[in-house]
Amino acid sequence: MYALLKPLLFSLEPELVHDLVMKGLALTARQKPLLEIVRRYCAVPDSRLEVTAFGLHFPNPVGLAAGMDKNALALPIWSALGFGFAEVGSVTAHAQPGNPPPRMFRLPSDEAIINRMGFNNHGAGMVAQTLGRWQRSHGQPRVPLGINLGKSKITSLEDAPSDYLLSLARLWEYGDYFVVNVSSPNTPGLRELQDKARLEELLGAVMGFVKLQAHAKPLLLKIAPDLSESQLMEILELTDRHGVAGIIATNTTVSRDGLKTNIEQAGGLSGKPLKTRSLEVLRFLRAHSSLPIVSVGGISTADDVRERLELGAALVQVYTGFVYEGPLMMRAITRGLLGPAQAR
Repeated sequence: MYALLKPLLFSLEPELVHDLVMKGLALTARQKPLLEIVRRYCAVPDSRLEVTAFGLHFPNPVGLAAGMDKNALALPIWSALGFGFAEVGSVTAHAQPGNPPPRMFRLPSDEAIINRMGFNNHGAGMVAQTLGRWQRSHGQPRVPLGINLGKSKITSLEDAPSDYLLSLARLWEYGDYFVVNVSSPNTPGLRELQDKARLEELLGAVMGFVKLQAHAKPLLLKIAPDLSESQLMEILELTDRHGVAGIIATNTTVSRDGLKTNIEQAGGLSGKPLKTRSLEVLRFLRAHSSLPIVSVGGISTADDVRERLELGAALVQVYTGFVYEGPLMMRAITRGLLGPAQAR
């Protein structure tokens, strides 16, 4: 079905398709009988796929990356589609429209996407209300829920710690883990928060909040693929010092190396062209740290997932692969991980 629909969908403006698909998924998520039909057809529960990382149990190691469901509008659908966990956001303390469109571009020959969305989201307060409604209507999510936090565009870098703290406080009761995103290339100056002094201050603030809570929850750091080895070492030093639970590597890249598509658009590149650099960062982090790593970038098949796990990733996430492979991607991946008999 998706193979038949894909040419039509790809003939339309990417953000329009994203919005239409999200509306359809949100509608399905609200109808429990439809949700169960999706679950029976797409999800592949099997104890051999289960993983434990940073104190949480995952039914399988493949999660939905932040950016797809920014406002948690379709939350129950992700476990029904077979994801082992889902990450919503990025959420900012203040609601914001993001950057002006057009701001999303497909590169089909590269199986890639360039986006410069700019953290468009409803804001932490509204997302908290949405998560509360899902909790009342559907109970606790069936898979771990991550909440990815970004800096509001109107907030200065100097005030970034208080901005993240506001979001963290508003959303704390709903997430199973939280992610401090300092690596999107689409909010002016955001990546400067990866600099040692600014990151020291930010991690000190958010981990100080975490340590004061009655029930501990993991806090992870999401980093860019465009960092040097010396920058990565500084980040590892800081994550170790402050007790960060893990690293998500990596966000989108500003590099355009190796693209088949001739395109001049600002923004972060995701998809298969990111695979090589994402693997390099994973190898480097694994060689220099024992922290759990969530590997992201260029993943769309069971072989891709298996490679990341064999290189030491605790978990992986997908986004662009889901756009290109469609709703049965997770069924194919999980069956592939279980072996040839299940893959048929």
